[in-house]
Amino acid sequence: MTVNIPLVNGTSYCTLTAHSKETFDKTVDFYCTFLQLERQSYSSNSTFLYNSSISVKLDLEVDEIKQRKAEARYEELKSKSGNKDWRVLVSESLVFNTADIQFNKQTLDHIDAPRQAYPSYLFPMQLYTLDPLGNVVGVTSTKNAVSTMPTHPPVLEEKMPSAIASKAQSYTDLSSCVKTSNNYPSLPKQSKHGRKAIAVMTSGGDAPGMNSNVRAIVRSAIFKGCRAFVVMEGYSGLVHGGPEYIKEYSWEDVRGWSSEGGTNIGTARCMEFKERDGRLLGAQHLIEAGVDALIVCGGDGSLTGADLFRAEWPSLIAELLKNNRITKEQHTRYQHLNICGTVGSIDNDMSTTDATIGAYSALDRICKAIDYVEATANSHSRAFVVEVMGRNCGWLALLAGIATSADYILIPEKPSSSREWQEQMCDIVSKHRKRGKRTTIVIVAEGAISNDLTPISPADVHKVLVEKLGLDTRITTLGHVQRGGTAVAYDRILASLQGVEAVNAVLDTTPDTPSPLIAINENKITRKSLVDSVRLTKSVAEAIHSKDFKKAMSLRDTEFIEHLNNFMAINSADHNEPKLPSDKRLKIAIVNVGAPAGGINSAVYSMATYCMSQGHKPYAIYNGWTGLARHESVRSLDWKSMLGWQSLGGSEIGTNRATPEEADLGMIAYYFQKYQFDGLIIVGGFEAFVSLHQLEKARDSYAAFRIPMVLIPATLSNNVPGSEYSLGSDTALNALMEYCDVIKQSASSTRGRAFVVDVQGGNSGFLATCTSLAVGAQASYVPEEGISLDQLSQDIETLAEAFERSEGRGRFGKLILKSTNASKALSAENLAKVMTAEAEGRFDAKSAIPGHVQQGGLPSPIDRTRATRLAIKAVGFIETKQEIIREARADDEEFNPEDKEIESTAAVLGVKGSHIVFTSIRQLYDFEADVAKRMPKIIHWEGTRAIADHLVGRKIVQ
Repeated sequence: MTVNIPLVNGTSYCTLTAHSKETFDKTVDFYCTFLQLERQSYSSNSTFLYNSSISVKLDLEVDEIKQRKAEARYEELKSKSGNKDWRVLVSESLVFNTADIQFNKQTLDHIDAPRQAYPSYLFPMQLYTLDPLGNVVGVTSTKNAVSTMPTHPPVLEEKMPSAIASKAQSYTDLSSCVKTSNNYPSLPKQSKHGRKAIAVMTSGGDAPGMNSNVRAIVRSAIFKGCRAFVVMEGYSGLVHGGPEYIKEYSWEDVRGWSSEGGTNIGTARCMEFKERDGRLLGAQHLIEAGVDALIVCGGDGSLTGADLFRAEWPSLIAELLKNNRITKEQHTRYQHLNICGTVGSIDNDMSTTDATIGAYSALDRICKAIDYVEATANSHSRAFVVEVMGRNCGWLALLAGIATSADYILIPEKPSSSREWQEQMCDIVSKHRKRGKRTTIVIVAEGAISNDLTPISPADVHKVLVEKLGLDTRITTLGHVQRGGTAVAYDRILASLQGVEAVNAVLDTTPDTPSPLIAINENKITRKSLVDSVRLTKSVAEAIHSKDFKKAMSLRDTEFIEHLNNFMAINSADHNEPKLPSDKRLKIAIVNVGAPAGGINSAVYSMATYCMSQGHKPYAIYNGWTGLARHESVRSLDWKSMLGWQSLGGSEIGTNRATPEEADLGMIAYYFQKYQFDGLIIVGGFEAFVSLHQLEKARDSYAAFRIPMVLIPATLSNNVPGSEYSLGSDTALNALMEYCDVIKQSASSTRGRAFVVDVQGGNSGFLATCTSLAVGAQASYVPEEGISLDQLSQDIETLAEAFERSEGRGRFGKLILKSTNASKALSAENLAKVMTAEAEGRFDAKSAIPGHVQQGGLPSPIDRTRATRLAIKAVGFIETKQEIIREARADDEEFNPEDKEIESTAAVLGVKGSHIVFTSIRQLYDFEADVAKRMPKIIHWEGTRAIADHLVGRKIVQ
């Protein structure tokens, strides 16, 4: 029997006290023998006994009176071992799971200890004995051990055991309400905001990510020195009121919520709140609970109700005072109600924000379903009509259409006459089929209509495909599957960041400040006017119902319109007459450089199909620069050969890390000249960044490089200067998040278990930081900070205290994320060993190495759709920069590489804050890049690190 495979597990940590040195020594020997424990440390008055699953601390406090009572208890129980069940005689016991109960039985026989066994001593499933302190100690071969002894030092009873059976629960305290203290979690000492009370509620339809939003709001409120409340069951909870519906939450109450779908505090449609009497009750109940501010996570209807509630607040509390339902003091104290909105809706139908909480999770479900459906469609050469949610908003259908290369979409914002949409759809499907496509996917938004407002159902589409084209057609209605499951990484992070900002907003808000709505624009969290956002959102539906479709489209954000134009462009490919005249048509090449990343194939597919629709000739340089220099690996791209690329991971045209100078710059220039490329799109990571710099620098020597060149960042490390987003980073986040969710579940199943997960990313801590926020990791170590001994020691103490406070409750596995390059001395495995040793039996740590799993399989919908958007912008960049550099290509003497306009024709396409921008490679390489470290000088995710730390109560050592 070895300690590495523990004989027993169960109660993870307990403390026992002996009252004489002789009993102390006997107890040490007893537990080491019976439970096969080892001594971690030993002193004259304290010792730790442990295996990898459990630990027992034994203290010595010499006390003759207590020792005599313990001896009397031992003799009393021993005398009744043959005729009384010890479990009835005592109120506390220690019980462990055992891997080999027969071994324990043989041990008791060997040391001749008192014992009881059930159902029989010959074949026991439960086995009990007495330790030298007089405690009942048991082992069981059943699934769950049932200890009723506290994990904190047990209080030895001053009286003899009662003959009454214990009514205590058969597990250690499972109450979730552990009050936040000054020590755990680590909170600021003071807050300038005072003890305000902030409540959060979820309303309307549920959406993945709502739990992350509630968690962030509760913990941020506590972090800011406020009291945190939740309103159960949405507005219905406000109307009903009382402690059952308006509850104060502590730090631990929301532990583990990020990885759970739906909303744990409930949501409901509430007709009563739409009436003034219902809102009057809501106001009264909030005042009775002492709430100062309310944060509502919901859709436009929920947020409309919230803003109306605030507008009516003065009159509501005046009426309550008049009717003696509140006191004058309460009226004075709660004169103003601060309200803030965070948008939780899978439809993504809120104006002024690019994304709502839950929308990308729903899109992920849709894209996976269509990927699956397309596999069976290909087998039978079938057509599938897929209905998705969306009411008055076609965002889900539109983005799913782009992400899966659907043949046709029907959305409410751009309807046609019944005859037109049928003819358009049949025309496109027929052209696709004639060119060899075996599958047909038509996506129908549930709010799809023709221009006379006649609803278009999947059955209508099915009928047209069958009767006019003779296709074997099936209908798939995804329904509430779109709402189900846990949130994707984007929604978890978005919900968390918006929750933190919502708390800041209600604390900043004055009685004269309009109610804010927390939005995201490109990559930046922003505050908008709640009432204006709701008004614009409702205007879209009104415009559609009044048949003013042009106005409805204009009220959608510019990104929606851009996506729609992109879909129509890439969907026509080479099937229609090109848009540009022959003298404007270009030869444009695309190359992948660096490691594979999700979305690379989507970028190639979108670039090529958009080029075809414009009239350009798209070329692919296969296998990177070495492929070109050694094998002249240039191929023109055709539509049929790229079918399905939107949904594929990896790189279909091949990639490697070699730069042009490493491959052969002269040969690359030769082939550029041979094929007379008019533009170049590079898709890749830091090697691609260096490649663009080398090509731009070589323009003075090689005229072939005097063409517009643009880099689309694509790397899971997200370390390309000039952009806060790289293709593949979202796919990698999801892959690592799913891995961590599984690992955390494993850790939760074993008491006192933490996992150290090794994270890729080179010298960039982006992946570790964002995954830490998404999964609620207790700590993350990144290359930008390294691992200091002081911080590591503090993290171990925080973890140990967290495990001690868990008291056996579920969902308590802990994660530590470590970027591979955060420390050369401490690998994930070595870090786990150090943490286990320093924990002194209070918990143990294991390492987990996800490796190249982090690159992900199929690209996420975000990477697919953003790849399309960025690829089309890159082609547009090449089109607009032609005139600037055309003359420079023809005349060496006139070429001036220092000319700012010419310099601008080699650029990185990136997301910065709330904008998509082109930045010249020379500016970025010379001033914004740390080339030696392969990193940008500005770390844009630093603020996210601080939020990830404070949402888990991590204490940062300065």
